[in-house]
Amino acid sequence: MVTEQTIQRYEVAAQEDRCGPRTRLRIPGQLRASGGRAFQTVVNDLSISGFSASAINRMHPGQLCWMTLPGLESLQAEVIWWDNSQVGCAFAELLSPIVHDNIVSKFQSTSVYRSAC
Repeated sequence: MVTEQTIQRYEVAAQEDRCGPRTRLRIPGQLRASGGRAFQTVVNDLSISGFSASAINRMHPGQLCWMTLPGLESLQAEVIWWDNSQVGCAFAELLSPIVHDNIVSKFQSTSVYRSAC
């Protein structure tokens, strides 16, 4: 059972992790907005708390979506921002550091960087 205290702790951790290390990479995937059809996308950066990806259709902050990456089940996320065909999303549940590291080791193209928070 998930308590309200657990949910509040996650919300705080997710916001703190938005400034955490993000890895630039190019991962082909599928993104599906709530009530919409999945479309092909490319993930541009990834952290344990979220990602940014290409999205030619406008997406709205607060909208639920699902990201499917190679070898993984769909991951639920919430749209945080959309700008000029790019979308930034926060995962509903933090990505396991082990899963994150495995993805990065397969697809990493450049070094880790910090976003401007």
